[in-house]
Amino acid sequence: MHRSLFRSLLMLPLVLATVSPHVSAEYTARERVRLDAGWRFHLGDAHVDAATAAFDDAAWRSVELPHDWSIELQPHPEETSEGGGGFFPTGTGWYRRTIDIPASWNERAVVLEFEGVYRNAEVFVDGVRLGVHPYGYTPFSYDITPHVTPGRRATIAVRVDNSAQPNSRWYSGSGIYRHVWLEARPHVHLPRTSLYVRTSGITSESAELRWEAAARNPLPRAARGTLNVSVLGPDGVEVATVSQAIDIAAGTDRFATGTFSIPQPRLWDLDAPNMYRARARLELDDGGRDEIATTFGIRTVRVSADRGFELNGRSIELIGGNVHHDNGPLGAASFDRAEERKVRLLKDAGFNAVRTAHNPPSTAFLDACDRLGMLVMDEAFDGWARRKLAHDYADHFHAHALDDLSAMVLRDRNHPSVVIWSVGNEMFERGNAEGRRIAAMLAARIRDLDANRPVTAGVNGLGSVEKWSELDPLFAVFDIAGYNYEMSNHPADHLRVPGRVVLGTESFLSDTFDYWAASVDHSYVIGDFVWTALDYLGESGIGRWTPPDVPATPHWEGKFFPWHGALCSDIDLTGRRRAVSHYRNIVWDRGEKLHASVRVPTEDGRPWNVDKWGMPPSLPSWTWPGHEGRPLVLDVYSRHEYVRVYLDDRLVGEAATTRAEQFKARFDVPYAPGKLRVVGTTGEREETAVLETAGPTSTLRLTAESRPYAADGQDLVYVEVEITDANGRIRYDAAPLVRYAVSGPAVIAGIASGDLTTTETYQANPRKADDGRALVVLRTKREPGVVTLRAHAEGLASGSISVTTK
Repeated sequence: MHRSLFRSLLMLPLVLATVSPHVSAEYTARERVRLDAGWRFHLGDAHVDAATAAFDDAAWRSVELPHDWSIELQPHPEETSEGGGGFFPTGTGWYRRTIDIPASWNERAVVLEFEGVYRNAEVFVDGVRLGVHPYGYTPFSYDITPHVTPGRRATIAVRVDNSAQPNSRWYSGSGIYRHVWLEARPHVHLPRTSLYVRTSGITSESAELRWEAAARNPLPRAARGTLNVSVLGPDGVEVATVSQAIDIAAGTDRFATGTFSIPQPRLWDLDAPNMYRARARLELDDGGRDEIATTFGIRTVRVSADRGFELNGRSIELIGGNVHHDNGPLGAASFDRAEERKVRLLKDAGFNAVRTAHNPPSTAFLDACDRLGMLVMDEAFDGWARRKLAHDYADHFHAHALDDLSAMVLRDRNHPSVVIWSVGNEMFERGNAEGRRIAAMLAARIRDLDANRPVTAGVNGLGSVEKWSELDPLFAVFDIAGYNYEMSNHPADHLRVPGRVVLGTESFLSDTFDYWAASVDHSYVIGDFVWTALDYLGESGIGRWTPPDVPATPHWEGKFFPWHGALCSDIDLTGRRRAVSHYRNIVWDRGEKLHASVRVPTEDGRPWNVDKWGMPPSLPSWTWPGHEGRPLVLDVYSRHEYVRVYLDDRLVGEAATTRAEQFKARFDVPYAPGKLRVVGTTGEREETAVLETAGPTSTLRLTAESRPYAADGQDLVYVEVEITDANGRIRYDAAPLVRYAVSGPAVIAGIASGDLTTTETYQANPRKADDGRALVVLRTKREPGVVTLRAHAEGLASGSISVTTK
């Protein structure tokens, strides 16, 4: 990496600081505080004085970050966010918070850091305007040392302007939706993103690591000292250390690099995500000191047409899903627990990779991927300089793209889960010289900062005007050719460009088998990222189904309110896996062998109309009152040689379910209440799946994960609500209005169902269930105690659940 480039990317202004000539050690320790509590919020624009310390904000609402004001509001068909934004209100909002600057910070720099604000965040300290950060997905910071006085209070004000609409093709949310930090650090310091560790080689006995770090000196005099860099193993024991003398001239950055040899390394892998920790300590001759640390994993990534995608020298297929950044009923609010749950849902559903469509994710999301063993394609932008919407990122691309891309790479390059960088998605310039120039510029910037990972972009075709092969010069810029819905081109492409590595960056749910076959049959096809893994807000109506006489027109052709989200996914908004999720697991041979579900029948029995991104509605249910005697479609997905179907021990039919049948079979079964039994057979082995008719709706059943809950104002309790009969069988046809009451130190943060056509807000209480299910998310308070959630619905036995926060 060019040092001059790195210096420009540290995100913190390098100015000569005026401080006392003697800096004592007691004042140079770094401190970092999260500023999530204590904010006041006003929806709408405010008087210009709202940025000043004297402004009276007593009438403003108290909020705790992360916060998304759009999710609190009612979708409306005339909202300017349109269907892409889920018809949610946007607008402008103000945040204010008073902070105490400790007197002990007298000889340190004070930095204010934002992990993400959507969007156009204008930041003030005591009325002094620090600047505006347009992009809603990248971190940014300001050195506020000149504007605060240690031992006194200061007021932070943030004006968030998301009023220019439409600006996103999916739900963005509005507000300070990620964490905010205040940091005191020595003037002579180690920039947080400068410490970088990468694996250069692995043998059976050791791993070779390369590290780099930088020391920054904004003072008008030189600084001298020692830089100590060490590595701690997964058990916290130091496994390597090195020291270097370091001289830092006034007003400059001093760069250092080196190597480590780690004996008997514990590799980061999908099923063993071992994490190491690197620590850099700067000890100056005058007593000053600083320390930074980062986690990382020891692992290698390589791609080639001959061996495909290799993790630690082992070829694997990427079983991936595209995921937007929202957290369902919480909107864009990026709670650490919500991000971790998202990754757990993906992992439990069989995915081993995720594409962060189409923007940098939160740090908490990547931390969870590191801990749980999930591969990540980290994506920077949806489009480039040519706009897709009236007010999208194209307005800022030329001025900010390289800085935003750099902020993503510098922040994320130590995450072992990140294995691919993506610089864009379906860019309108993809077929011309300008697109090739931009692609080369972005790829070069990434390789300057991190040459350890392949670079790609998600690319679709050029329509009927130009041939797909016209994109060859664009793909030549990248290490991986990302195909959006274009996998049928891969055989001809391989003949024409045999060294090309191909990846399905987007695919339809219905193409699961074809993408699996391409990946396992051809080494140069390294996997598939389906659109999508999880239902999301916005892009309203994509994946929907319509009655036989109503065409399922594309989601961009018309306004489909009250749809406010997308149901083109394996997993619905509550976390329930759809039938296609089980099929994906079975096709990719992820351990699951048998699944049966029944297509929801239309009124006259004709098939549903489904758009290209969707699948017919299907439920694991044999409870269909009113359909007695009518044939219902039973879909069986199986990794067995063949399956047999019985209704109350009467054989209904049997069929082979091998690769030749794409691991599935369809049966038309006349409905009659009873027990539907599906038996999969391979040789002497049998497996059985049962669908049994449920009795009358009886009870509300509440369940939650059994784990420690933190009384920190940030932890979340996800409570699944199921409507069951007296024997505990779910009534998938039940959709009662359910009222919830919580006692103890928690509040209801959101309530959801799988219905993306409801006009209820995600804070509405009572709220209707759907398909026999609902989801309630509780947010803990900052005092410990017993939290109890009770659910009530007319005609049903009430349910309750209690957890303890500590």
